[in-house]
Amino acid sequence: MTTVDSAVLATPAGPLSILTGPDGAVRAAGFTGDPETLLPLVHPELRAPLRHRADLGPVSVAVRSYLDGDLAAIDTVPVEQRTGGAFLTHAWEVLRDVKPGEPVTYTAFAGLAGRPLAVRAAAAACARNAAALFVPCHRVLRTDGTLGGYRWGLDVKKWLLGHERRLTAS
Repeated sequence: MTTVDSAVLATPAGPLSILTGPDGAVRAAGFTGDPETLLPLVHPELRAPLRHRADLGPVSVAVRSYLDGDLAAIDTVPVEQRTGGAFLTHAWEVLRDVKPGEPVTYTAFAGLAGRPLAVRAAAAACARNAAALFVPCHRVLRTDGTLGGYRWGLDVKKWLLGHERRLTAS
């Protein structure tokens, strides 16, 4: 039977739960101590019973490296999310290109995704992103520079942005 591996990693922003498929691709991640709460965020075709593990190999290494200052470490971790729409899939790919320490506005994100007038669709892509950290929706801000929303809480978003800003400041 196919399973989804799960682990909870300690971070300064709180526990980070991660779900990975058999190929090691992240299917969901979020700042919660309960991996079970992530399963509803995973597309039904990618869901399976959870197998709890202490470590997720290269994914855990990438998170630890990110926390230790190698902000690019999470960039190459494969992510597998599915949706009914091509725009969401494309928008999530575009988010992975937003550099640490260089947050963008929702309006700019819509433009980067090729639909400059679709600001609400860009915001929806952030809201529906199941792979927090690996698809860095925390790097998207309101036009006025304020944080906006974040599924895992504004304190987590603030910590992530601060961590990245500290390490990219010249």
